[in-house]
Amino acid sequence: MLIKTKKEIPSSEITPANVYKNRRQFLKGSVNIAFGAGALGAGLISPSALAQTAGLRGRAPTEINLAAKPDWLVAKVGNRNAPPASGPYNTDEALTPFQDATNYNNFFEFGNGKGDPASKARDFKIDPWSVEIAGEVNKPGNYTLEDILQPHTLEERVYRIRCVEAFSMVIPWIGFPLADLISRFEPNSNARFIEFETLYDPEQMPGQAARTSSLGWPYKEGLRMDEAMHPLTILAVGMYDDILPAQNGAPLRLVVPWKYGFKSIKSIVRINFRRDMPNTAWNDYAANEYGFYANVNPQVSHPRWSQSQERRLPSGLFDRRIPTQLFNGYAEEVAHLYQGMDLRTYF
Repeated sequence: MLIKTKKEIPSSEITPANVYKNRRQFLKGSVNIAFGAGALGAGLISPSALAQTAGLRGRAPTEINLAAKPDWLVAKVGNRNAPPASGPYNTDEALTPFQDATNYNNFFEFGNGKGDPASKARDFKIDPWSVEIAGEVNKPGNYTLEDILQPHTLEERVYRIRCVEAFSMVIPWIGFPLADLISRFEPNSNARFIEFETLYDPEQMPGQAARTSSLGWPYKEGLRMDEAMHPLTILAVGMYDDILPAQNGAPLRLVVPWKYGFKSIKSIVRINFRRDMPNTAWNDYAANEYGFYANVNPQVSHPRWSQSQERRLPSGLFDRRIPTQLFNGYAEEVAHLYQGMDLRTYF
């Protein structure tokens, strides 16, 4: 199905349909795109069309911030010549340019500045990588990343992502439903929550060794089981037709598009199925500011700023501010999960 925004989008913010639908063929070098009244000849793209398409992906395929890119993972995720199929959930909003999505990040394991992850994760290693499956499941154990990914068919999901700091992006993720992985490991009837844990490695992640850090390590996040099983919730291994850069959570991260971005934990090494609600990093740091649920809600302000608007990246001298949507625009899909709950109390 197509998830559309719940507001009127200015035409200037909408990716032209012909550019979006044909961008993959363009990347193969074999597309003919007609713009306006005149169609261009075979294989020829006008400068304006080229600029529009470049703005969608906005980088060379080698610009991935990792010490090494395992061949099997590159082949699994796909590349510009063989990208994964588009999934059932998308938005018609313009994509955030790759450079903005990869150079304006919160990943406090690498530092507190927005540019720290991109600059300090250049030698981040993802091979070898393993994920521990633990807790209330029938198939616990340590699994290599290849074991985790091998059975799953990847697809592209274009999601809005909204930071609790009131900026937002639109990103084409590559991944698979978390529900599919959960089913593989057979949680038992006691599993009511899922806890996720980020890699703890201060040598690679200098923010974990910084004396100025207020967060507890390793970083942990959690979901209720019905949230984890929702078809919008995915595990992502790629973005913009390539594997995840280190600063965006390589090699494996969660994406929960109706929640504030800090819920979408990065660089996952442990998935623990629990009876009780797990502690989470930001909730432990300041429970009055960062609730366990962290659903995007324009009517519930952060104690230090309003959440009624967001700054859509990229922005320049004059910020591009748009109204924030309840559940980040995914209310039709997820509101039923919170029926009867006071969203001002369970924020």
